[in-house]
Amino acid sequence: MTSFTTYFETLRHLRAQQIYRRIWFRLARPRVDMRPEPPRRSPVATFVPPPPKPRSVLGPDLVSFLNEQGSIADANAWTSAHRSKLWLYNLHYFDDLLAADAASRYILHDRLIRRWIEEHPPGRSPGWEPYPTSLRIVNWTMACLLGREVPAVANHSLAVQARWLRRRLEFHLLGNHLLANAKALFVAGSFFTGDEAERWLTLGRTLLEREIEEQILQDGAHFELSPMYHLITLTDLLDVLNVSRAFDLAPPRNAAAAVPRMLHWSRVMRHPDGEIPFFNDAAFGIAPAPGAVDDYADRLGFAAGPKPGDLSDLSASGYARLARGDAVLLLDAAPVGPDYLPAHAHADTLSFELSLFGRRVIVNSGTSVYGGGPERRRQRGTAAHSTVAIEGTDSSEVWGGFRVGRRARILERRIFAEDATLLATAVHDGYRHLPGQPSHRREWRLRAEDLTIRDHISGEGNRTVFVWFHLHPDITVSPIADGRFRLSFMGTESESGFATLVTPPDAAAAVTNSRYHPRFGTDEPASAVLLSVRATGNLVVETRLHWVG
Repeated sequence: MTSFTTYFETLRHLRAQQIYRRIWFRLARPRVDMRPEPPRRSPVATFVPPPPKPRSVLGPDLVSFLNEQGSIADANAWTSAHRSKLWLYNLHYFDDLLAADAASRYILHDRLIRRWIEEHPPGRSPGWEPYPTSLRIVNWTMACLLGREVPAVANHSLAVQARWLRRRLEFHLLGNHLLANAKALFVAGSFFTGDEAERWLTLGRTLLEREIEEQILQDGAHFELSPMYHLITLTDLLDVLNVSRAFDLAPPRNAAAAVPRMLHWSRVMRHPDGEIPFFNDAAFGIAPAPGAVDDYADRLGFAAGPKPGDLSDLSASGYARLARGDAVLLLDAAPVGPDYLPAHAHADTLSFELSLFGRRVIVNSGTSVYGGGPERRRQRGTAAHSTVAIEGTDSSEVWGGFRVGRRARILERRIFAEDATLLATAVHDGYRHLPGQPSHRREWRLRAEDLTIRDHISGEGNRTVFVWFHLHPDITVSPIADGRFRLSFMGTESESGFATLVTPPDAAAAVTNSRYHPRFGTDEPASAVLLSVRATGNLVVETRLHWVG
């Protein structure tokens, strides 16, 4: 049962409008406006193809979302109680209209759109909830701009959807949801012409300008601090600029200026394999791949900029990248997100990911589910990340599907170079509620041949400290002796492995089972090295990983 303290710590950070807007959103039921649609506006310039979406329509009545196939032959499929809400959301997005080979499925798409209009009347959940409505408006409209015309009846439906969305904006959620709502209004207002369309366009532009100012930090990060949502938001801004150019309309005044900063943040926050790290809610296959976003930006006239150097301190968001020789280290010395919106936060403070020789070695566990079940709670918990858990508790109190009670605060952080060594240090107070009010300081010292991690736990009293090192599924690990572990890439024949993890003598260290979730709907077996130390008072745990080329 969730305690009063948890509710209090969750609610006290909310903005007043989130509370009263939530009440209004639940009670208000706007009228469905079925008037004829406004005239369509003719584009004056070529629309640049965006990054293609993954194929999701597999046959006349067969679809696949989140690595889960399903039949939609029955009209009840749009609201099936046997599917997760996120799966149903994806069904209502119509992303397949923008897949690479979408033109070959024109007849399927035409039939599917007609079915949706007939079988899912206005106002019905979940397809008419604001977020899927926003994405569907954009997908139907952009398909037309790419020459993949939707059936004529869809033009009227688009106008009905825009009118409905105008009265269901997600001010109670804010963040990426409200930005998606604003984008949809801007796109709908660009696609149609006349007074009504101009009102959608103006409102969408005004909201986008406000939300860009609020949501894009000085270092370019999206303020929810998820590398996945960062790419989604960056693509949203590129889409808006693309649409505005196609129709020769004024874009949001600050959109173009935000793109280079966001591209830079994306370049810093990726592994040598070109993909995102798993901090907060993050998985492959939801946002376009970073390289695809770079290419899209380039085709719209935005250069991705130079590759990041050996030391990149993203101070506004709290992340950092350290690189030496064959090693790339990405670390999280960041807040969980905006105080009023930590919906996609994990209890992963002072976690890190490490690539060696171009391959992932130490990782966080990723995200495969949303919702409020125990697996969602486990994946958000501290023990699913490469960081420190004290007494088995979480550094931030994640609960429900998207809630956070008390949350870790970064008290200090430094990122710097010292001769051939790159150093980072940060402290958080996420365990201040425990007896003795312990704090956790982590230091990373990266050289060309090794990484040393020192975890300082300060505070009075007895406690058990757990230090987690989650390994990528491609890594095999075996004990050697005296608290040392050999790491090897799966399938290699070298008996010495490529690296050795050395743990302190006073720690009980063992290999344990872990899980890896690189995509929604996936669950891969992996291993972790877990250190356990029982101590009184202050404690320092030093772990060293050294490797050979």
